[in-house]
Amino acid sequence: MLETSARLLRLLSLLQSRRDWTGPELADRLDVTARTVRRDVERLRALGYPVHAAPGTAGGYRLGAGAALPPLLLDDEEAVAVALCLRTGAGGTVEGIEETSVRALAKLEQVLPSRLRHRVQSMQAVTVQPRSHGPIVNQQLLTLVGAACRDREQLRFDYLDHGGSASRRTVEPYRLVHHGHRWYLLAYDVDRTDWRTFRVDRIEPKPPTGPRFTPRELPDDAAAYVAKGVTSRAYRYQAVILLHTSAATLAEYDWTGFGTVTVHDDLSCELRTGFESLEALAMYVGMLGVEFEVKEPPELADHLRTVAARLARAADAAG
Repeated sequence: MLETSARLLRLLSLLQSRRDWTGPELADRLDVTARTVRRDVERLRALGYPVHAAPGTAGGYRLGAGAALPPLLLDDEEAVAVALCLRTGAGGTVEGIEETSVRALAKLEQVLPSRLRHRVQSMQAVTVQPRSHGPIVNQQLLTLVGAACRDREQLRFDYLDHGGSASRRTVEPYRLVHHGHRWYLLAYDVDRTDWRTFRVDRIEPKPPTGPRFTPRELPDDAAAYVAKGVTSRAYRYQAVILLHTSAATLAEYDWTGFGTVTVHDDLSCELRTGFESLEALAMYVGMLGVEFEVKEPPELADHLRTVAARLARAADAAG
């Protein structure tokens, strides 16, 4: 059985690791009685931690928000991850966090053990942060959307799509995904009864958030689903191209923002991408430098014949 001080730290770590715990769950994790859990919760409250309790069989404990931020418990890997994120925060795509990132990093590095501070400084010294070319997202907006995802609360907002059309949406938010220098929200659209991907910088929230919802099974890996949507469905021409080469030979290509590649067999792979014009689509697949076969759209094949004839005439003239 853990000593009281060590047990309190362990209890605090458990309460910070997820939103809700029942008394029996905490007692089992700490190898103590439910009565001891109740006493330890009172000790945490006396130290300033706002631990909320709900009675009954469906009740439990939750670490809430207080008037001031209490100390957080981070393991070594979590501390290094937070420090690195703060160091790169000034060059990110979230508006208004540059100065606050520096202040938070100064506080964190002050209490980091020397071994962890050395790890952070070593990784930062050899890491180059690319300059962001995407739209800047307001920090409060990103926090609001992220909190709705975490708490499983419906979100209402006005949305401006890529064509400039405005609409009011009510969604069940699930994941925030950073892809191609932009932030996206993967959510279930309640009115359209289907999954949708939204650009966060085009969202104008209408607080307060709605009722809590029962989670649905995600249609795919969140990052893969968003990547597929923003590189094909949002464009006028959606293409499916069979590339006659293995996916491994194309590993050097950065498909971010351009398409998704899946393995077809050992000697071929399938590219799904989207463009606003057939000219741009033809140029893109032609520059890959491999043999390919057009599956969709059929009009791309006709356009490729036109481009091939034009290129042949230019080659003959140059010869």
